[in-house]
Amino acid sequence: MELQGLSEREVAARRSQGLLNVGSEVKTKTAGQIVAGHTLTLFNALNLALAAALLLVGSYKNMLFMGVVICNTAIGVFQELRSKRMVDKLSILVSHKAQVIRSGRQQEIPIEEIVLDDLLHLRRGNQIPADCEVLQGRCYVNESLITGESDLIAKTEGDTLLSGSFVAGGECAAQVIHVGKDNYAAQISNEAKELKQVHSEIMMTLKRLIQVISCVIIPMGAFLFYNQFTIPGASMQAAVVNTVAALIGMIPEGLMLLTSTVLAVSVIRLSKSKVLVQQLYCIETLARVDVLCLDKTGTITCDDMEVEELHALPEASETELRQAFAAFTASSRDQSSTIAALKAYFTEKVPRKALQVVDFSSEKKWSGASYDTGVTYVVGAGEMILGERYHRLKAAIARQAGTRRVLLMAKSRQGFGREEALPEGLEPMGFVLIQDKIRPEAPRTIQYFREQGVRLKVISGDSMETVRQIAQEAGIPEAEQAVDARTLESDALLEEAAERYQVFGRVTPAQKKKLIQALQKKGHTVAMTGDGVNDVLALKEADCSVAMAAGSDAARNVAQLVLTTNDFSSMPKVVAEGRRSINNIQRSASLFLVKTLFSICIGLLFVFLDFRYPFQPIQMSFIGVFTIGLPSFILALEPNKERIKGNFFYNIMTRALAGAVTMTIGIIVTYLAGMIFKLSYEETSTLAVILTATSGVYLLVRISIPFNLIRKILLGVVLCGLLCGIFCFQPLLGLAPLSGQLALFVLGTGILNAVIFTGLYHMTERIRIKKERSGR
Repeated sequence: MELQGLSEREVAARRSQGLLNVGSEVKTKTAGQIVAGHTLTLFNALNLALAAALLLVGSYKNMLFMGVVICNTAIGVFQELRSKRMVDKLSILVSHKAQVIRSGRQQEIPIEEIVLDDLLHLRRGNQIPADCEVLQGRCYVNESLITGESDLIAKTEGDTLLSGSFVAGGECAAQVIHVGKDNYAAQISNEAKELKQVHSEIMMTLKRLIQVISCVIIPMGAFLFYNQFTIPGASMQAAVVNTVAALIGMIPEGLMLLTSTVLAVSVIRLSKSKVLVQQLYCIETLARVDVLCLDKTGTITCDDMEVEELHALPEASETELRQAFAAFTASSRDQSSTIAALKAYFTEKVPRKALQVVDFSSEKKWSGASYDTGVTYVVGAGEMILGERYHRLKAAIARQAGTRRVLLMAKSRQGFGREEALPEGLEPMGFVLIQDKIRPEAPRTIQYFREQGVRLKVISGDSMETVRQIAQEAGIPEAEQAVDARTLESDALLEEAAERYQVFGRVTPAQKKKLIQALQKKGHTVAMTGDGVNDVLALKEADCSVAMAAGSDAARNVAQLVLTTNDFSSMPKVVAEGRRSINNIQRSASLFLVKTLFSICIGLLFVFLDFRYPFQPIQMSFIGVFTIGLPSFILALEPNKERIKGNFFYNIMTRALAGAVTMTIGIIVTYLAGMIFKLSYEETSTLAVILTATSGVYLLVRISIPFNLIRKILLGVVLCGLLCGIFCFQPLLGLAPLSGQLALFVLGTGILNAVIFTGLYHMTERIRIKKERSGR
């Protein structure tokens, strides 16, 4: 029966009623959500409250820190909006499409334009975009993204197909019964369709820092204000100004901006290389990967195939074998590159009518058809079709196959068994050899990962011998260590093999997932590349998943990265971007953490001391701009291809500790000198500002080693900015003129700070390196 589908008038009527499949896919944030995300934050609320306090006491110049807050927010909004535009533009290249039948004609449309009662044409590899009912045909559906179960489910006329699942075999026409929010997947809030949350050390570290600071800042502010207000001779304005200065020093608002900006810049850079980043922090994850699992077809090899040789066995003539293949390819509904290669090679017209067609699936690794002549043909992996009997042919076939794929043809006078089981009495007729073409860029990319210390494993559904020889030709290290996954009959054997072998053949989709889990269980960070429906479970389980844009809808849907040009050589760019981002964030984050740790330390100190806090908000902003803000953003955008080492939190903490302790000691020494030499509050404050800025410069110098031209210019700008502020803007910054006595104090205390900082820095570095080498 020829299906007509909806007419254009019926489609227009449903559109006017709002019966569109809108909202079925996860989208990027809207512009409003981005603006709200950067403005409606806890830290912005705290800063606003502190500015309001200063406004009430009339200390307007100390409100200048709000300029930094506004700039930080504006830059964050701008960067994310720019990143969103780039990602949305690039997403069009890999946007999900659907084949619909309207007015008797088949056409391709975006899934958002599907309307209720539309007629969908679904085949292997398609993700089901809306709940629908099968009207014609038969298919096998994997509902793992919805139900978590990986078993294939046969669907025939009258059965329901759930949105979010995908077709693993067969072909059908199905009528849409739900759209948009009424879809099953939407009703469960897309929880099963959404990507697994990326594990990010940076994200977790920053969240913990925010939680700790949020718990500390409010009670400490209250105690500090009480202390500053009850000091003899204190005024309300002075108490508010000093308390605000302490609190703004504790807020690392620029650190969050720095992180999001650096990662957003990475997204933009990668988008220019046609790499679509679907989850921001997966850039970090891929840079930390130590095991990369590769699917053979579509990653190491091109998706294009061609039949090179036909070999008839004694049981059949070459003519009979050719006719069998021609009949089979004419009746096959599969759209794979394998069937395309067969159709291009076997062009004969064979007058046979297929009575039953069994489509290929990754689990059974064969397909076939029964004909009106009373014969049934089955094509696929010889060991899956003949079982133990295949061993008699295996050695002879392997000698001729080399790196080529083998497809065996067998025939029977029986039909398919229950649930489309193999027919009885199958006899081999012959086989074809199909050549997989290795991607030209694959060996070079594989060599890059070898040099970076990343272990490579090839996981494929093809025969072990074929996969091993392809892997060896592509340059996979230790590719001779190969195993047939059918021999891994228990989870224990599979876990042992995950570490031991580098090449896996005849792997089922469920085994691919278990291999990823086994490697993760051993403490590895695992990335997976793939493009087919058989890769989806493994892609979803991997720490970082990469799909080819030319692959199946299902693979693209679950992948965190999509290579829109299907170019495996883009992978080193992603790793390089990840390393640049993480190493630079790590280095710059230590600058922010110095200010936070130092402010908490002296805040606690002045809660218990009857001394006026040495800083004003404008002074903290001045120090922060030149020793933290400017350097951190310049350093964070530099090239950096160093391997990522150690724990993110431990790395930034050890580097920040030396600077924070040195600054705190400097403040204690300053107040001791002030008491001994009877310095005024303005002179004590000036000395504290200069010594704190000097300690910040010490840390900047240390993390800038080895110096290059950019870092030398940066250091020069920082020094000039600090000197200009100290000597030219003393009234604005609340600084006292530098007398000879004060200059001597600065020189002497500065030298002491340098000695203390150098000793502490070397000590913390030794501890950090020792921990890094221990692997803890």
